[in-house]
Amino acid sequence: MARGTSQGGLVGAIRYDLRRLHDGWMALYFPRQRTGEHSVLGKWTPQSTAGTVAYRSLRALGALVVGLLYPFVLLGFAIRYQTRRIDRTAASLGVLGVVVLSLVVWGALTAVAWRRFSDAGVIAVAASGGVATVAAVLSYLTSRFGGRFTTVLFAYPFGMTAIFLPPVVAALYSPALSAVVFPNSESIAVWLLDNVLTYRNVDEYLRSRYDLEGLAYVGMWFGIAVPVGWVVGLFVSLANLVRPKSE
Repeated sequence: MARGTSQGGLVGAIRYDLRRLHDGWMALYFPRQRTGEHSVLGKWTPQSTAGTVAYRSLRALGALVVGLLYPFVLLGFAIRYQTRRIDRTAASLGVLGVVVLSLVVWGALTAVAWRRFSDAGVIAVAASGGVATVAAVLSYLTSRFGGRFTTVLFAYPFGMTAIFLPPVVAALYSPALSAVVFPNSESIAVWLLDNVLTYRNVDEYLRSRYDLEGLAYVGMWFGIAVPVGWVVGLFVSLANLVRPKSE
């Protein structure tokens, strides 16, 4: 159990998290901020007037930064809880088990589609299963055989790909699904171009070079899955910084 939790319930846990996060901020600039309280020397403190002003100024700025970051830490806790459950399941299955389980699930869905839908619907479900299986295996491998950097850089984006791409791939073969997926994708693309990708005229470059049709939808959602995976990985890393897995 975390120390903050045992010293005052929810309020104590929040205070503990905020202190750890603030100590981490101060440790970027001054020594012995996170480990000083357990050291004989204690936390480092400035000895000069200029040092004291800089120390207090960064401490006040750190309070603002911590206040802005803490909601993302809480989100990281929630995501980490879910990813740990998935990791434990994947670890117990192994890579071959992950492949077999994915094939069984998607094979069953394909069989249902074969009984109820047209040939296009069967192909849509089978193609989605293939994309999900490959992405899930890549996510597993990059998380198991790499460190935290590899996990954030590759595993989380592949995990998001396994979630985002199957419906888009299925929509390429299913008219009913494409009527839902593609118009909504176009709305999202327009919003991204008008609000996010205006930097250095990236939006104009994309509009002049690419048409959003066919496989371009797959490329678009893969392009979304990768940064979303990085953001999710950073949130989890931030949560690990505040409360390591041992806590």
